[in-house]
Amino acid sequence: MPNTIHFGDNLTILQSLPAESIDLIYIDPPFNTGHAQSRKSLKTVADKNGDRVGFQGRAYKTTNLGERAYHDQFDDYLGFLTPRLLEAYRILKPHGSLYFHIDYREVHYCKVLLDGIFGRESFLNEIIWAYDYGARTKKKWPPKHDNILYYAKDPKNYTFNIDDMERIPYMAPGLVGKEKAARGKLPTDTWWHTIVPTNGKEKTGYPTQKPIGILRRIIQASSNPGDLVLDFFGGSGTTGAACLELERQFILIDNNPQSIQTMQKRFAKADVTWIDCENLGKEA
Repeated sequence: MPNTIHFGDNLTILQSLPAESIDLIYIDPPFNTGHAQSRKSLKTVADKNGDRVGFQGRAYKTTNLGERAYHDQFDDYLGFLTPRLLEAYRILKPHGSLYFHIDYREVHYCKVLLDGIFGRESFLNEIIWAYDYGARTKKKWPPKHDNILYYAKDPKNYTFNIDDMERIPYMAPGLVGKEKAARGKLPTDTWWHTIVPTNGKEKTGYPTQKPIGILRRIIQASSNPGDLVLDFFGGSGTTGAACLELERQFILIDNNPQSIQTMQKRFAKADVTWIDCENLGKEA
């Protein structure tokens, strides 16, 4: 099956996929924050008459290249998710897994929903992805983490490649000896990982883009080379980028034209089948 990106309603497309055909599902749905998610794309070039001063007093001019956004509010969030998660369960292979990426606002309700679909015994982890960038409120503890709920379709038979995981440094290497410190330790259910850097190479300008390091860890752990990975809230395409790097196949789905435009740029040199996406890139 070729790597495929669909533009359209993910529920309709999910219903068209064969039962037990997907090895791994990762989704990062809208978080139901109640407001629009947006991000401006800026280009900065040297200009003696520029509007800002940078390194060594040099003048620069900033040009706004546009803004990408989507509305993130649902009257019935769980009602929106339920039929899509039921389809996710149907199309997962018996050894398949689901990673559901959300934040503190809805995670408790989503876990109850997923327990009802997969069974409480299929819940394996709540992964905490912690970071330390962005705005900070002074009215409460600033929220600086996302939640990733990890379910196996069959809790007695699922893919988990502990030997293939990328190891991380010990926080106190002097306490474990040189050999262990050099090898590093396996990640736990708390992941410290930076957000996508503002000026980093992987930055696409798409709001809520997730770092490829997070997807790399999930895909390494819960799939094998050649497996088929599905992300039906495709966003900026980070799941697909990690799959290409790790020799997995992928299906991405999104109904936001800006998402498709972002992915068309990101996968311009990749061998990808585009379905109902042909005219969207012309608007970018």
